[in-house]
Order: sequence, then structure tokens, then C-alpha cells
Amino acid sequence: MINVQIEIPEALLPFANPKDEREQLLRNAMIIFPFIQDETISYGRAAEILNLKKIDLIKLYGNLGLPYFNQTKEELEEDLQNVKSVMEQTV
Repeated sequence: MINVQIEIPEALLPFANPKDEREQLLRNAMIIFPFIQDETISYGRAAEILNLKKIDLIKLYGNLGLPYFNQTKEELEEDLQNVKSVMEQTV
């Protein structure tokens, strides 16, 4: 770990200094989340950076209400149909 100096609004200060390891993990996970969303970094790489297993990071975000899948129901159904089609062609 390294220390980084950043400018934040004064009102954010109570939330920027975690009291324990869990709060530190949550803070760091939230810092990296936008980079996962815009696909700059993968969940797997983010998990490595945070020293977690990928599934544990997915669960952490899920517990915070941040879904792993960001597809609509229609998009998910289309993907499932595509998988079924590929499976039928390979059998």
C-alpha cells in the first residue's frame, strides 16, 4: 500500500479515512468500480488489485446493490438464445 494525497470536499473527510480494513476495502472497491463499468479494467484485475477472489468482489458489489450483469432482460434472453443456437450446432 502507498499513501496518496488527493483533494476532496471537506464534507467528505469523515468518509475518506476508513476506521478498519473492511471500510478500507469498501472505499477502494468503490474507487475502482467506475473503471470496471467503463471496461477500462476487468472484474478479475480489480479483484487482484484489491487482493480478493473475483467471486468475492462480485459478491461485495452485489451486497452494495451493484449488479455484475448490467444487461436488460431482453439482452440476456437474446444471449441465452445465441448460446442455445451455438450448442445445437455443435452437438
